[in-house]
Amino acid sequence: MNNALRMPVVLGLASLMLVACASKTPSPNWALEAQSASERAVQAYLKGQTRVADVEWSKAFNEVAGTGLPSQMARMALLQCAAQTAALELTDCPRFQRYGAGAEPAEQAYARYLQGAHTAADVPLLPQAQQAMATQLLTAAQAGVGLPAAQALSQLTAAGVALRAGAITKAQVQQAVEVASQQGWRRAVMAWLLVERRGAQDAGDAAALQVLDLRLQVLQEGLRKDELKNDMKSELKSELKK
Repeated sequence: MNNALRMPVVLGLASLMLVACASKTPSPNWALEAQSASERAVQAYLKGQTRVADVEWSKAFNEVAGTGLPSQMARMALLQCAAQTAALELTDCPRFQRYGAGAEPAEQAYARYLQGAHTAADVPLLPQAQQAMATQLLTAAQAGVGLPAAQALSQLTAAGVALRAGAITKAQVQQAVEVASQQGWRRAVMAWLLVERRGAQDAGDAAALQVLDLRLQVLQEGLRKDELKNDMKSELKSELKK
């Protein structure tokens, strides 16, 4: 097995996708197709384009399935789960669970991290961008720790893991909102704004609530009924009525 198959899971879209060949050998067509489809899937998903994302994920997994390798399916499933974590659709990564027995140790460690169930032994196996957050969650050292200086998806995934663990700070929530906003990722922006809104509501901060409600109103402009999942639309309506 070459080194590319042993590399730690990285949240960069290109590096997360497995390439079953050496660096000087052209990538096989299935790998290129799967990478391209997964990149489109992640972008569509985070923007709230659910139907487009579903189609692209189907393409990506279909290409990977052609290899007959559980490790490839597990790697792709982790990318999907990371994107879901970034947008606070917190699941137990069922597709990874299906193929996780065939995953490399680094990927199994990353799967545990996404669930907030990692250990100290897992930290060195994680992508560098996630190691600070992983350590923070194990030591409860929240003070002064921001999101990792990394790609936007990595930052939001780290924030999602922290939220899942109940150890996220107000500053990290605000940073997550701005990271998602800069990318124009409507689904992620909405999810994180709702978290920030709940915090403002709990604090009785009427001024902050007014600002956040206006931002949420902007997000609804031009939004097609089929672009976001019903549960998120329902949550938004429920939050705004409070």
